[in-house]
Formats: sequence, structure tokens, C-alpha cells
Amino acid sequence: MARYVFITGGVVSSLGKGIASAALGALLQARGYSVRLRKLDPYLNVDPGTMSPFQHGEVFVTDDGAETDLDLGHYERFTGVSASQDDNITSGRIYQTILAKERRGDYLGATVQVIPHVTDAIKEFIMTGGDEVDFVLCEIGGTVGDIEALPFFEAIRQLGNELPRGQAVYIHLTLIPFIPSAGELKTKPTQHSVKELRSIGIQPDILMVRCDREVPEEERAKIALFCNVRKSAVIQALDVKSIYDVPIAYHQQGLDDEVLAAFSITGAPPPDLSRWQWVSKRIAQPEGEVTIAIAGKYTGLQDAYKSLDEALVHGGIANNCRVNVRWLEAELFENHDPAPYLEGADGILVPGGFGERGTEGKIKAVEFARTRGVPYLGICLGMQTAVIEAARNLAGITGAGSTEFGTPAEPVIGQLTEWMKDGELEQRGIGGDLGGTMRLGAYEAVLAPGSRVAEIYGTHIISERHRHRYEVNMSYRERLEAAGLVFSGLSPDGLLPEIVEYPDHPWFIAVQFHPELKSRPFDPHPLFASYIEAALKQSRLV
Repeated sequence: MARYVFITGGVVSSLGKGIASAALGALLQARGYSVRLRKLDPYLNVDPGTMSPFQHGEVFVTDDGAETDLDLGHYERFTGVSASQDDNITSGRIYQTILAKERRGDYLGATVQVIPHVTDAIKEFIMTGGDEVDFVLCEIGGTVGDIEALPFFEAIRQLGNELPRGQAVYIHLTLIPFIPSAGELKTKPTQHSVKELRSIGIQPDILMVRCDREVPEEERAKIALFCNVRKSAVIQALDVKSIYDVPIAYHQQGLDDEVLAAFSITGAPPPDLSRWQWVSKRIAQPEGEVTIAIAGKYTGLQDAYKSLDEALVHGGIANNCRVNVRWLEAELFENHDPAPYLEGADGILVPGGFGERGTEGKIKAVEFARTRGVPYLGICLGMQTAVIEAARNLAGITGAGSTEFGTPAEPVIGQLTEWMKDGELEQRGIGGDLGGTMRLGAYEAVLAPGSRVAEIYGTHIISERHRHRYEVNMSYRERLEAAGLVFSGLSPDGLLPEIVEYPDHPWFIAVQFHPELKSRPFDPHPLFASYIEAALKQSRLV
């Protein structure tokens, strides 16, 4: 039976519970244990699929098509364990399930209440698949004291009593702020946060304290005394230069030792951190440098492109170079020459997105990359804008556009209403719900022999994760290929375009899927590794 680690947060949000959970999972793996990580989000949305990226950051998509919290991306990148829809739950999904049961009469007329029905549903989610791994790490979203999170805290409190003794450990992540005017680190916020947690029946076993400087021994002793934990269990979570330095930093602070001690596990082998040390060295001491210009829509919040940002870092690791990102709002040059914004970039990238704002600027970025010979990677909408640009400027289809933005004279991009998934026909109505209705999850694609992407992947059959509602209209394929844009990747049935490229361009590839979702620091995605290699060559030409 698995041992359970519950990670909670206090004082303020955005302290890095997701990174802390992922890093702990990596440390336990480095000691030879198997792990599974889960995220429990208290908000009432069924999933983050319809939430604004400015509020919630990116939507991370799993192989089985779940739209999940971005922290699941951290879990996958740090542990290499693929997540599923069983690893992210929200209050909305819990209540949706309970109300469906109530309507069916499953509760036999009983009054449906938060306790026991909601807490039982949460506990069932937490425990599912617990016999498959050594440790299950559960991160509770939000901060202690949030009213919407109370059922989740109550559920993990109950589990602490219901699981066999020694099978559950609680970790609480808090903030120790430094007050410049006083010249002091203040422990009172942490004390109050732990007091709040204890008032609902949870005594943390380990405290992780975020701070921007070393915490003196006397302050750690004070925290231990007032928060009822051992001094050795007060773990400093100091700022580091790269998130991939976190596992090493936490091991140096003794986090994994404290977790094993809390479970009364002795004799565990020391962790093998050699691969983390290799990654850390590559990031800290690169031999080259490139600049990538990203023409996006949500660049005001980089978490909206979190997996993309990390995949570029992974591409840099593969080529032993630093990747500098120039974040650009494509809307800035919709009505202007994009050259002042894009010149000097070693590569141009147009990521996914929804809605019309900034689209014409993205098309201009595509044209700049194509005509100037700058390496270009288009993802999802970045592929669609590449096709629109080719249609307008190379194939003479002047009215080319997307039905997502209106009723163009030439709809080279249209809404996807049916496709094959696992041998069955999936259908969607044009006026249907937005949430969970896209082409989601992993689908295979067949690569054209002799194409650049086939050379990059080293195979002709690939599987990649999708999240899109619109698709390139295949009826325009012949005219586009005659203009030079090759359809080098198709769905197995040959009906859906997955990849386009220009064979005579230094490096121009656009894909309908999201390769960034499957990139890892130890296993960079081949497209990103090749793209950064091309950008590195471009930097040496300038």
C-alpha cells in the first residue's frame, strides 16, 4: 500500500507548491521509490479548460485528453511519470459527480452533505490507484483558510486517521518575509498559518519555509517551538537560479531525509542526483546562446506558456546553450512593420491560442520568418497562421482566413466537427459547449518519408498531444503544396493535417499538436532540440 504525502500552503499563494511537490517526487525516485503526484484544486470550474490563461496560466493536457492544472506539467517534467485525468480534481468535478448521483437516486433519498458525501468523493479520488506505487504525493491548491478549500482539508484530515498509522505525512509550505525597514525575517505569518491548519485538525510534520535569504538557526528553532515540529523538520526553501536546481537544494536542506524519517523508513539508499547535477551544470554553464522571439497573445503572464518556456530550456540543454526568450504581444505589430520587433532573433515561434486578437500580427511574424530565412516553429494556431500566410502570399488565395474569426471568403481553416479516436468517430456541434469538446489528448500521426520531421523524429509514426477546435482545410492542400508548403504529417486516415514544412527553408516547421507538453529536461522533445540547433546555427551566421 502506498504512503501518502499531503502538501498544503499558507500565508500567500504562488509560493511554489507544485515545484516543491515535483522536486520531492524526483528525490524519492532518486532513492529508488516509485511515485505518483496529484493536484486537488478547490475552484468550482469542472476543469481549467475554459479559464483565462491570464488567471490560471496554461492548460496542461494529458495523453488521455484531460485538461488539467499547469502543475501537472511540473510533475511530468521532474519525474517523467505521465499524468492522467485521475491526477487532477476540482471542486466543480466533485460536485458534478455527486449531483449526477443524487439525480439518479444513488443516495436512496439521503440528505446530500459536504460531510460525508463530498469528503468521501475526495478521499476516493486520492486513494484510486494507491496500490500501484510506493508514494502518492497530493498537492492541495490555494492556501489554508480559503473557504472553498475546507472540504479538501477535511478529507485529508480524515485520511490521516483512516490510513494505517505511519502511512500519511503532512507538509506545509509557508512564507518567511524579510522586512527591509526592520532588517528582520518575520516568522509570525508562518506561525499563524500553522495555527490555522491545526485549528482544522491537521498538525504538519514538516514545514517548508520560502525565503530569499538564509534563515538563522535561532529563527528556525523559534518556528519549530511555536509550530510544534522538530527543528530538523523546518526546511528552508530558498530561491534558486533554475527550477531544476530545486531537487538538489531540497536534498541539501534534508527534505527527503525528513520525509523518510516521518514515515519511520530507515536504511534507504542515498539519492542518485547525478542527472540533476548534469542538467544544473548545463543550464549554469552553457557554451552558446540564442534568442527566440515568441509572438503570442498571453505574453503578459508567462505561466500561460509554461510548458513552452520549459521546452525551450530543454532544447537549450540538448545543445548546451542558453535560450533567451523575447516575449512579444503579436497585437503590437498588427498594423506595423514587425521587423523592429523581430530583427536580431535567431528563431521565431508562434504558439497556440484562441480568439482573433493578435492574429494578423502572428501572420506577419510568419511572413518575416519565411522571407528572411529565420528558423520558425509554429504550434497549433502557429500552424494555422502559417497556412493562412502561405495561402495569401504564395498561393494567391487573397481571401484566406479562419472561420474562428468570422466568415472568410476562403476558409482555409475551419472548425473540426468529426474525427477518429481509438477507432470510434468523435463528433462535435458548431454551437456546442466550449469545455472539454476539443480534439484533446494523444493522437498518432504519420510522417512523410524523406521529410525533415521524419528525419528529426527518426521514425514515421509519432504520438503527440492535441488541444484544438479548428483544423486546416484539406481541400486547399493541392494549391498550398504547389506553392511550396508541404504537408509532411497527417493523421493515420490521411484526413487531418498534423505538420507542414518548407523543404527549401533553413528550418520551418509548423505542427497542429503541442510538442512542448511531452518535453523533459532529461529527454528534450526532438522538435525543440532540432529547432534550437537551427537557431544556434542562425546566431553564428549573423
